[in-house]
Amino acid sequence: MQASEKKILVVDDNADAADMTAQILQMYGLQVQVAYGGPEGLALARANRPDLIFLDIGMPLMDGYQVAQAVRADATLSKVMLVALTAWGDEASRNKARAAGFDMHLTKPANIVELLDIAGGKC
Repeated sequence: MQASEKKILVVDDNADAADMTAQILQMYGLQVQVAYGGPEGLALARANRPDLIFLDIGMPLMDGYQVAQAVRADATLSKVMLVALTAWGDEASRNKARAAGFDMHLTKPANIVELLDIAGGKC
């Protein structure tokens, strides 16, 4: 699958952070959708089956751990790669993210090269 064919979802309740992350990924030819909260992100994931989700943890209503658990419980989303993109970088948060089903954990602000490497974009 070419990078431009990979579907990416960015979920963050901070609209500026979500939009900036999406714009950076789009600048490198990636297809990106944005959701500004857990329930919206889960609904978009179920409707569009992304290949990769960059998911904030600290969100109201439904936090990233809950979204990750719901994604992992949905057989139609079993192959999605879940990456925590969060300000919570302590070891307890990393362990909780792993237990919730995240594949990777990035601490904000994320390195652009690392984001692109995960997403399959080319610098």
